[in-house]
Amino acid sequence: MSENQSNASSNDSDAAGVAGDSHVETEESTAVEAPEATDEREAGDGAAKTASASGPEAPTAVKATLSSRKAHLTVSRVEPWSVMKFSFVVSLVCFIILFVAVAVIYAVLSMLGVFDELTNMINALLEGDGGEDELGLNPAAWFSPGRVLGYTGVIGALNVVLLTALSTVGAMLYNLVADLVGGVDVTLSEAE
Repeated sequence: MSENQSNASSNDSDAAGVAGDSHVETEESTAVEAPEATDEREAGDGAAKTASASGPEAPTAVKATLSSRKAHLTVSRVEPWSVMKFSFVVSLVCFIILFVAVAVIYAVLSMLGVFDELTNMINALLEGDGGEDELGLNPAAWFSPGRVLGYTGVIGALNVVLLTALSTVGAMLYNLVADLVGGVDVTLSEAE
């Protein structure tokens, strides 16, 4: 009797496993239908044979339908707080890239003597003695590293604040428009 109970419990577990697998497959694909799962449960001892016989065919059917499956979604709301955090980090990274790029370009141009030549040319045009003319202009100070990198830092900081604020306001405006129009439709297809 215990042998019959163990066979019955293994048949029930096989049938439950087959039914569970077919349920997952029906969610992913319409190629596998639920009546096959009930036939396998009713078959009893033949359920394991049926499952092993249809096993290699089922993933192929699922794979074929998954490659062509598409989802049509609508972006109905964008969370302004997450947009603000994301845009702040992106603009901060852009600020760092800008600052490093300006520092490297300044160093290269300074080694090539471009700023010295510009200073000499401006002094010759202004005809000033010692680099300072009647207007009080000092062209040598215009191209100092502190001034160039300082202006770069100020412009970068303003960009961080402005991009973060504009992105957050843009997210709020999108939410208002999405309430009226219904959002942006997006079609996603599953990659293999």
